[in-house]
Amino acid sequence: MITALSHSFLHMLLPLALAPLLLSVINRTKAIVAGRNGQVLLQPYYDLAKLLRKGAVYSHTTTWVFRAGPVVGLAAVIVATTLVPFGGASAAVSFAGDLILFAYLLGLLRFVTVIAALDTGSSFEGMGASREVTFSALAEPALLLALAAVARQTGSLSLTTMYAGVTGATWTHAAPVFALVAGALMVVFLTENARMPVDDPTTHLELTMIHEVMVLDHSGPDLAFIVYGSALKLWVLGVLLVGLVVPIHSGNAWADSIVGFAGLLGLAVVTGIIESSMARWRLTRVPQLLVGACVLSTLALVLMLR
Repeated sequence: MITALSHSFLHMLLPLALAPLLLSVINRTKAIVAGRNGQVLLQPYYDLAKLLRKGAVYSHTTTWVFRAGPVVGLAAVIVATTLVPFGGASAAVSFAGDLILFAYLLGLLRFVTVIAALDTGSSFEGMGASREVTFSALAEPALLLALAAVARQTGSLSLTTMYAGVTGATWTHAAPVFALVAGALMVVFLTENARMPVDDPTTHLELTMIHEVMVLDHSGPDLAFIVYGSALKLWVLGVLLVGLVVPIHSGNAWADSIVGFAGLLGLAVVTGIIESSMARWRLTRVPQLLVGACVLSTLALVLMLR
């Protein structure tokens, strides 16, 4: 009983404490590839602390929807972290069908961000909201079909038991399916987290902005909630990919957690290398990339059903 409680506590504490570090590793990797020293690894924590100390500024054109967006979005993604198994151990909360709730929680985060952007009445933020909704309409099927393929392979609809069933032995006879699912999840990971080649989190050019344009009017603690929620979203989607590619289940919670976190750091380094080696794609090509992810997920599911 005590061991189970300690595992649940570890599951809650790790993403809350270490998720911003993934953003720092991505930025440091991009700096190293560009020949720069880059920011210190704790810079995201300093930025969050600075934003929390500031006051928020609200336009007279906004309503309670604008103020509620960051709070509801952060709450949704925190609940989503409790559903994702990490490091070979069970999630803090698990039940049959929790993968559907997980997808809906991420959808709720996106929904409140979009309506908060639309509540400003700005056509600029409406443009970003339109792009976000368009791309998410293709990313969500890719995510659900990929999880459905893993669920079919493992015979479970719970994320915990699904990922417990992904082992080295499972890979030996289902490698093509898992490789297709991993490819689809990688595209979803980059898209949902507004990374290259779908979006550029550092740009402020009108023609290329998606996520950043939706949060331009947020400030102070509200912006801190959005940045922190984005880091947690990066963590939970990364855990889904790392848990599939690095299926380590030694039985030691601490050792498995270290391996899982090392996998997330490796994924952050890969993301930084991708962003350093390629430019952002034209908006007309992004749907083609997402349709490709849907095709990969569908093929994986068909291979499992045949």
